[in-house]
Amino acid sequence: MNGPWLVVGLGNPGARYAHNRHNVGHMVLDVLAGRTGSRLSSHKTRAQVAEVRLGFLPGGVPGPRVILARTTGYMNESGGPVKEVCRFYDVDPVTGLLVIHDDLDLPPNMLRLKHGRGEGGHNGLRSISRALGTRDYARLRIGVGRPPGSQDPADFVLSDFPGREREELAVTLEQAADAVEQVVTDGFTAAQQRLHTA
Repeated sequence: MNGPWLVVGLGNPGARYAHNRHNVGHMVLDVLAGRTGSRLSSHKTRAQVAEVRLGFLPGGVPGPRVILARTTGYMNESGGPVKEVCRFYDVDPVTGLLVIHDDLDLPPNMLRLKHGRGEGGHNGLRSISRALGTRDYARLRIGVGRPPGSQDPADFVLSDFPGREREELAVTLEQAADAVEQVVTDGFTAAQQRLHTA
């Protein structure tokens, strides 16, 4: 791997969308930034970034250099900015990119790591795959479940988490941040095995 890890949290910009199900990627970045005492700030790419070190290596050595990033545009236009950040920091998407996103196909609060394959109808992932010219990058999927009744899935993911779900969500965001730290310190396969057997 040439450059640092790049961890991208997907979501839409602005206060209107901040607490939507679709913005769990942004929420995990906020947890990671908080753990490192950093703040994402505007960058020459179309993104906000923070350069941090995540986790610890054996002997208490600070973990590897990581770029936390969220694009400043809308979810379905994520690809161009993600490509720009990869290029700026010399990140190979196949070995150094981890994208955090919501997933309708997982039960609420379930976390799963996967590498490559399809986008499951997720417009943010589709945009990234198209811009990068590959689907072969790592993803951390955060389950939000399916909408109740006949509610449109697009309306569902663009709605806020109700109050009764927020306490459990807070725990899930911490667990997701733990999973990200494990990916960058222990490697994707080891982190995946630990997460999926927990």
